[in-house]
Formats: sequence, C-alpha cells, structure tokens
Amino acid sequence: MCLLAVCGVGWSEGRYEPEWKSLDSRPLPPWYDEAKVGIFLHWGVFSVPSFGSEWFWEHWQGSKSQKYVDFMKNNYPPNFSYQDFGPQFTAEFYDPKEWAELFNASGARYVVLTTKHHEGFTLWPSKHSWGWNSLDVGPKRDLLGESVNNYQPDVIWSDGDWEAFDKYWNATHFLAWLFNDSPVNETVVVNDRWGRGIPCHHGSFYTCADNYNPGILQPHKWENCLPVDRHSWGFRREAKLADLHTIHDLLTQLAMTVSCGGNILINVGPTRDGRIVPVMEERLRQMGSWLAINGEAIYGSKPWAHQNDTLTPGHLTVSQLPGRARIQPPSAIL
Repeated sequence: MCLLAVCGVGWSEGRYEPEWKSLDSRPLPPWYDEAKVGIFLHWGVFSVPSFGSEWFWEHWQGSKSQKYVDFMKNNYPPNFSYQDFGPQFTAEFYDPKEWAELFNASGARYVVLTTKHHEGFTLWPSKHSWGWNSLDVGPKRDLLGESVNNYQPDVIWSDGDWEAFDKYWNATHFLAWLFNDSPVNETVVVNDRWGRGIPCHHGSFYTCADNYNPGILQPHKWENCLPVDRHSWGFRREAKLADLHTIHDLLTQLAMTVSCGGNILINVGPTRDGRIVPVMEERLRQMGSWLAINGEAIYGSKPWAHQNDTLTPGHLTVSQLPGRARIQPPSAIL
C-alpha cells in the first residue's frame, strides 16, 4: 500500500503523539485499502424540506438565497423556523436491516453516515445536543443503535475544516487518543478535514475536495466521494433524472479511482421517513451486479506502479481543481 510517511517516524514508546508528524507515521489499516468501495449517506433534518441541497438552513437563513427564501414564503407560514422541521423528520420507514441488505447488494465494503451534519442535529441521543437529536425530536429513536456505548466506528469522516485551524478543534489530541486508547485504535481510519490547511496533507486517507479524482496515481491513500445526484448530497424532491449520474458514469469513476490507488465513496440521500428512493437503489444494485462479475479486479487490488498516463500530464493539486470538479472519464469502460 502507498503511505506518505515512513512507519516509525514520531513513534514514542509505542504511542502516537498529538502532532502531525507522529500521527502521519501510523500505517493505514489494511482493510480500508482493500475495501475500495463505500457508501456515503447524507441524512438529517435537511431531508424534510429536501429542497436545493443539504445546506438548506444556511442558504435560507444565512446567505438568504432568493430561491430558498421564495420556497419558504410560498410553502410555509410566517415565522416558521428551521427547528420546526425537526418533528417532521420522522424516519417511520427506516429499517436498518433493509439498508444493510441494499448496501451488501451494492458491493460496498463500508458505509459512512452523517451522524451529525453542519446543522448540528445528531442521529443519536447526544448529551451535547440536548433537544436537537433524534431521540428528543422527530423519530424519538436512536438511529445508530440501541446503546451509545456500543458505537465502535472504523471510519471517522470529519468536515467543516475551513471554519478554524486544527488547534482550535484540538484535532491532534483527539486523533492521538483515537489511535492510542480508543476501542478501535487498531482498525479506525480518518480523513483529512481537521482544520484549515489540513486537507490533502494529513489523515489516514485524503479527500482533498468533493468529487476529488486526480486521474493519476497518488503517493498517499485517497478517497473520491461523489453524490449520485450531481447537485446535492441530501435527498432533493425536485431532482430530475438528468441530474443523476448514470451507472456508466459511476462505474467509470470507480475504475478510474481504484486504478489510481483511491477508494470511491458513493453518496445517496435518504428521505425524511427513512427510504432510499428506487432510482438511487437501482444505481447501487447495478453497481453490485457489475462488481459481482468484476470484483476480483477491484477488491484488494494494487495500482500499477509504472503508470504512464499521456492524457493527464502530471499530478493535479487541489488548487488546480475547480469546485466539485470531475475529471473527464475515458470514452468507454463497460
């Protein structure tokens, strides 16, 4: 596997220190490199208005985008607040066993769920989010499990890095605890969004930017996260079929990503009542059918170390990528 740092740098008596040089010396747990394919889920109170994007609250009350202001004016009474959407996040059709069956059928080897998005609402009964979590409001359920103490995630996917520097978030101290003393210290992996200037520099794997696909072999493990809906990570009621990636699009991205040493994290947005709509389900099952035949060339594979890509003359950095950029795929893969 490709690692940016040499194992042992910054190592002190078998423990990682709360500094990036030491944290970066930790080897990548093999399961993540071998998995190749994951599912991303954006689910929360923003799934109630399900309009525009998962950043509904910010666009409506923050930047006051006219599109969102008009939507609220035309469909909701005066003085309606974002918090009033909370009780409508009902999740009555949410069946985690059905979701697990679908994800298994998709060929994915791991799942990343937005347990707390930027709106602050938690999908578990967080004592730090009293009155704004799924047990107190809406479903009146712990949507993650029966006991908070049983959560032992193998992926910690952070975001919001642009808001402050890593020292403000106390990021290195948290990661040192995670890698040294947490119940998942041997298996857990983390992304690179831990403060300003950190993406594409520190983390078990790099995401760098949404839809990041450099198109060339990278020296450090990376992940290409992209939504099936090109315009939103959350469920969007006004989405048209043409807004969605075709299965050919997704498989092209999958093959390009894996060939360059990355994992792909494909996002779908569940509805407020806990459904994954049929067109999203179809995309995932189509991917699973392809992987059932071609998975031997995907899972556990290693990229060819001597790639000579004449179409992509060099490494593309984040600064060279447009927002939510997509590298042009080859003309055919299926």
